[in-house]
Order: sequence, then structure tokens, then C-alpha cells
Amino acid sequence: MSKAWAKGSTRRWRKIRARVLARDRYRCQLRRPDCAGRADQVHHTLGRAVTGDDERYLVAACGPCNRGVGDPARRDPQPAPRTRW
Repeated sequence: MSKAWAKGSTRRWRKIRARVLARDRYRCQLRRPDCAGRADQVHHTLGRAVTGDDERYLVAACGPCNRGVGDPARRDPQPAPRTRW
């Protein structure tokens, strides 16, 4: 369990999660090769640190897809081109 969930989820998050799952009809929106199809989790598309719990950036996801994608905010930045001196 991550440190963020050490105290459990909040009532506010459970309501947001329920709305997102219902909006997406409990179907995984990520659809990776190992997709289970039925969504039981919610994925932060741009990372929670970037957008918080804004429903515009949340999608329903199955467990395997959500774990496979991981946290989008932790991706390596694009390499910067080297200049020639």
C-alpha cells in the first residue's frame, strides 16, 4: 500500500471514483494487451500531482492496465538535444 493510502480513501474520493466508473460504464478505457475489460479502478491520466482529482483527467481502468501504465507524472523527461560547441 502506498503512503498516500495509508489512512484509507476519503468519502470525497469514493464519490468521485463512483461517478467516473459509472460515466465510463465500468469499462476499462486504457485497453492495454493484458486488459481485464471490467474497470474497478480509476486512473489519473496526467498524474494526481498534476491535476489532483479533477474528473476531466480521470478514466475507468482495470487493475492490470492501471498497474501497467503506472504514474504518468513519473515518466522520464524527453532528452534535450546536445549543442555542438
